[in-house]
Amino acid sequence: MPGPGQKHRTGPATMGIPNIPAHYRRRAAHPGLLACLAALGLIGLFFARDLLYDTWTLAAMPLLWPRHGHLFHLSAPGSGFDVTFSNYSVDQTSAAAQGYEDRVPAVLHHISLGDGAAVHARWMEVRQTCLDMHPGWQAYLWTDETADQLVRERFPGVYEMWKGYRYPIQRIDALRYMVLYHYGGVILDMDLQCKRSFGPLRRYEFVAPEAHPAGFSIGFMMAARENPFVGELVRNLPRYNRRWLGLPYPTVMFSTGCHYASTIHTLQPAHLRAKLKILSGPKTNPNMHRLNGPVSTPLFNHLGSSSWHAYDAAMIVALGKSAAARTWVLPVVGISAVGVAFCVVRRVRRRRRVLRG
Repeated sequence: MPGPGQKHRTGPATMGIPNIPAHYRRRAAHPGLLACLAALGLIGLFFARDLLYDTWTLAAMPLLWPRHGHLFHLSAPGSGFDVTFSNYSVDQTSAAAQGYEDRVPAVLHHISLGDGAAVHARWMEVRQTCLDMHPGWQAYLWTDETADQLVRERFPGVYEMWKGYRYPIQRIDALRYMVLYHYGGVILDMDLQCKRSFGPLRRYEFVAPEAHPAGFSIGFMMAARENPFVGELVRNLPRYNRRWLGLPYPTVMFSTGCHYASTIHTLQPAHLRAKLKILSGPKTNPNMHRLNGPVSTPLFNHLGSSSWHAYDAAMIVALGKSAAARTWVLPVVGISAVGVAFCVVRRVRRRRRVLRG
């Protein structure tokens, strides 16, 4: 019985926290409700499985790229190829000089869509250096009209998607794969000034230069006609055709660009990756063939236009290159996220103790 002046309590007080009437206490979730939520979650995962898988493959590419690297990286010790090209003639247009079959046909491709390089005297002069280094080779300059005809007639299944790409560089990137698959040969960016012939590389079914920090560059590729890997690059275009993160740079890179192509490379079995050669430098100069910005490599003078890069590219690239970002910003963001999660969990647990009385 409460004494004089004391209020009636519904039960014993605990740790100085007043009791809460039973009808205000939170009840445990009904098992049926939990089962329904679990079922809805599984249904959501089922319908989002393709998106989740594609996102995982793109995110994991930098980690998976080095796997089997000893099989596909060109090197003197591993593949008997001189990546410095010092032992090959500047005007060697065939691999027959070393006793190899030419797997890549003698075809040069350049792409100029829209009001671009086809009417720019400088880029036409740069392209001419490659034509001069490969006399007698068949040469194509793909314009809006010829590209539209090729895709419409040879790749009708992706024609509407190709026409509907949001960014012009997506059409150019996708066209690279279709041109290379149908004709084979060598495809080059318009800002690559050739310093020597590609003959020594024609012994391989596919060749592309290594990119930084992982993967390969699609600005220069060589391939045999109807190469299965290049066919995979064309076949997977619809699957990765999304507005990634809602930004131009990730959308281009993840749907058609270097990151996309490198991701498809990592998904190939080891015995197939071994045939997809990546041109990188020796240990003493690993950046020898990377086409990052205005650089000179054994094969090219890369003028480094990169005119398609949008406003978000500078931020993303700067974060990737900045030592301060890697050393401080990313760890601070990670620690802050963990701290916020800890506070939320702690607050939820405290509220549950209060409600239990």
